[in-house]
Amino acid sequence: MGGLIKSSIARKVAMALSGFFLVFFLLFHCTVNMTSVFSADIYNQFSHFLGTNFVVQALMQPILVFGIVFHFVMGFILEIQNRRSRGVKYVQYKGSANASWVSRNMLISGAVILAFFGLHFYDFFIPELVHKYVESHPEDPTRYFPELLHKFENPVRIGLYVVSFVLLAMHLWHGFASAFQSMGVNNKYTPGIKKFSKAFALVVPAAFIFIALFHHLNGH
Repeated sequence: MGGLIKSSIARKVAMALSGFFLVFFLLFHCTVNMTSVFSADIYNQFSHFLGTNFVVQALMQPILVFGIVFHFVMGFILEIQNRRSRGVKYVQYKGSANASWVSRNMLISGAVILAFFGLHFYDFFIPELVHKYVESHPEDPTRYFPELLHKFENPVRIGLYVVSFVLLAMHLWHGFASAFQSMGVNNKYTPGIKKFSKAFALVVPAAFIFIALFHHLNGH
């Protein structure tokens, strides 16, 4: 029994750490994308550096892909573990009386977000690999901004983008604060951490949505 408890705690800590990594990636990615609203040149410079830097391409991108898959697979494992631990009582479990809709549906929002990440990689990452290594085009440091505008032309893609980031906000609303709890953070700073995590859950996804809508409405 003790080993099972330790195993469960270890999984929660591992999921929290991978969650923190993905939160940092979201903030960085949002910052880079936000430059496209103010300056095409700055966005091109950032994108060119990230797109040609060996450390980013050969090391950070594989780690990012692993982190995304690991985080959501661990989420599925923990959800299955929680259901099994409730056993027969799960039938009588009244989730709405004990937890918010967001916390009770982390698995659903996580699955949709994972699908969105897959679409995002298909939409951006795979074409980038084809451009560099299959078609072998000469590197053009000014190509990134026009490509960004092209991606945001399709209203269907914009709709999917908005829905995905609304679900991401809901996922972060519960998950970001829970990650600190999983790490054992419970002190005088906890109320401030909860406020910060909820603000992050609203501001960062809203910024992504703003960027997409801005370019969709102004990029033609």
